[in-house]
Amino acid sequence: MTTSPSHVPQSASAPAQTILIVDDTPQNLTVLGELLKPHYRIRAANSGERALRVASSDPRPDIILLDVMMPEMDGHEVFRRLRADESTRQIPVIFITAMSATEDEQLGLELGAVDYITKPFNPAIVLARVRTQLELKQARDRLANENDWLEHEVARRMHENILIQDLNVRALACLAEARDNETGHHIVRTQFYVELLARHLVNHECFREALSGNRLAMVVKAAPLHDIGKVGIPDAILLKPAKLTAEEFEIMKTHARIGADAINKAMEQALAGADDNAAEQAVGAFAFMQVATEISLSHHEKWDGRGYPQGLAGEAIPASARLMALADVFDALTCRRVYKEPIPMEQATQIIREGSGTHFDPDVVNAFLACRQKFAEIAERFADPVSAAQ
Repeated sequence: MTTSPSHVPQSASAPAQTILIVDDTPQNLTVLGELLKPHYRIRAANSGERALRVASSDPRPDIILLDVMMPEMDGHEVFRRLRADESTRQIPVIFITAMSATEDEQLGLELGAVDYITKPFNPAIVLARVRTQLELKQARDRLANENDWLEHEVARRMHENILIQDLNVRALACLAEARDNETGHHIVRTQFYVELLARHLVNHECFREALSGNRLAMVVKAAPLHDIGKVGIPDAILLKPAKLTAEEFEIMKTHARIGADAINKAMEQALAGADDNAAEQAVGAFAFMQVATEISLSHHEKWDGRGYPQGLAGEAIPASARLMALADVFDALTCRRVYKEPIPMEQATQIIREGSGTHFDPDVVNAFLACRQKFAEIAERFADPVSAAQ
């Protein structure tokens, strides 16, 4: 019986599992092919070079029976090349060795072969060893597929949770903005401004710790909540189209603490209703909410200590709030409000520059000046519609 170097004849209804037999001896190809073809799809190769081509073509073998002693390229070199190729690296290999070739068997197993069979062939042993390794491969493949599915599912759910968190944050922020007769563009602009400043300062010695790891992302995500406390300010004050009286301004100033207290209360209630396991898993979410509390409470503090509500000064003001302070003031200066017209970019820049060391952290002002053109681009890109701002 003649043997094709690429395929051994098989029954019409061949099983799905494929075995590649690699041997330069036609008799061995025939013996193994006839033994295995009632159970498996058989492919064959009579040289190392051909084996590498067949192994990387469809249908890919589920297992390879590889003779060690072949001319030009021996089985060990074929095995090394199979392992070096990403497409064939995971295919299990059973070495075919002579009965007395103990050193070949040892080297093959050290290289990573899963098993070996000896010549002359014992049909029962060949079938048993092939079947065992194919079952192990099926188990590995099944486990790998389940792990892949699990990783994708975890990633999908994490993405979904992050999206839900983002939507909740933006919904709360938009609620506060809606009461203040402003468009949602204020939220978008100030969030972009904060991100520009944070990325510019992420490696600055005074900001590195505050913006390390995922804290930068948390600061950016929490920025829209800076004025959440405005929901607690009476309309007569919040919507007044004129300058506030001293008494009204004192009430307006309470929005910073109202927002921070609301976020803290939400965290306390969530912890009260959670078991120990849930509370431990919520560390990341609470870290984000703590950043939101910092921004909400302290974004009206001033570098020289004359801000509110606590009168903090210098680096006692949380870094996140120092970024938010400049972003919020810049947006207020350059946008129309019911009580004021917008001012030009140059004038706003001058006001920010003059506030360095008094209203603003000098390092944040320097970051703003370095990013000034990008601030202008964001202001133009997300400008309020005239009808919405009037």
